[in-house]
Amino acid sequence: MPEHLELQQLVGGVLQGSVRHQSLFPWSQCSCPYLGIILATISSLFFSLCSVIVKGLVDINPIELATFRFIGVLLPSIPIAIYKEESFFPKGKRIILVLRCFVGTTGLMLSFYAFRHMPLADASVIIFSTPVFVAIFARLFLRESCGMFNVLTIFLTLIGVVLITRPPFLFGYGVHNVADEQVVSNYDVWGPVAALSSTLFGANAYVLLRALKGLHFSVIMTNFGAFALIYTLIVCYYLGALCWPLCGSDRLLVIALALFSFGGQILLTLALQYEQAGPVAVARSADIVFAFIWQIMFFEETPSVYSILGALLVVSSVVLSALRKWALALPRDSELRKKLFFLVLD
Repeated sequence: MPEHLELQQLVGGVLQGSVRHQSLFPWSQCSCPYLGIILATISSLFFSLCSVIVKGLVDINPIELATFRFIGVLLPSIPIAIYKEESFFPKGKRIILVLRCFVGTTGLMLSFYAFRHMPLADASVIIFSTPVFVAIFARLFLRESCGMFNVLTIFLTLIGVVLITRPPFLFGYGVHNVADEQVVSNYDVWGPVAALSSTLFGANAYVLLRALKGLHFSVIMTNFGAFALIYTLIVCYYLGALCWPLCGSDRLLVIALALFSFGGQILLTLALQYEQAGPVAVARSADIVFAFIWQIMFFEETPSVYSILGALLVVSSVVLSALRKWALALPRDSELRKKLFFLVLD
């Protein structure tokens, strides 16, 4: 889950320089040319199912669900870090590690809140737009260039987000939904606020990951999982939400949430071993398609025309950004780069 983005941000920023040369899974050798794309799509399926579980378990606080998800991140990471003989809290990177853990955890908790208080597809689209906003914070904190292409994608994304959230001061308080013939008179502002805040925190997590690109991904995941587990437990205690799910089916879904999180992460890791980050990011846009399907199938919520148009704008911006990153990584004399010349222009 683009949530859910935290894990894909982590692997996308780190594995490009390390895992390609030192595979975490030496047994995973296959000649299938589209295997990376297939694995990334299945990873999207798993992450989208995590979103469904978060929205569906209405009797469990979303912050408590985040706690279970972080357990699924932490437990597999510890043995990997031990096997690689990595330092769990390396000197010189500790402050950045803590900051990355804080913004990543806060962003994920906000995304879970958004899933609970917004239509599933709308929340997924907004949170999925995180990579587009990275250019802003990379410009502010890393002094990276932010050309007209970035400005265009950010502008398209903002229009898409406005269409999805439909703020009352622009669309009025009595918005008529043609898709399901309902009149929305009560506008829940906190769901969109949480989704947008999650996007901004996630974009900063991307920037911090760039400063940690020399670390093995298991070290970042271990710190992230441990910090997030403590952080969410404290928040749950403050909210009075520290309790084990009472219903048997709820307990199974909580376990499934952790398993889907772990499975999605592993598949995303493998996908980035077989394919470059750009095409994998494009394949990850399948998360949005799954979100629309689950919204209709499980929650019987038909998306409005505004939501569909907004989703198309956001997904187009993300896909264009991913293709640009891929094109820039190609050799200058590459025929494919010449065909994609419009993506590499500033």
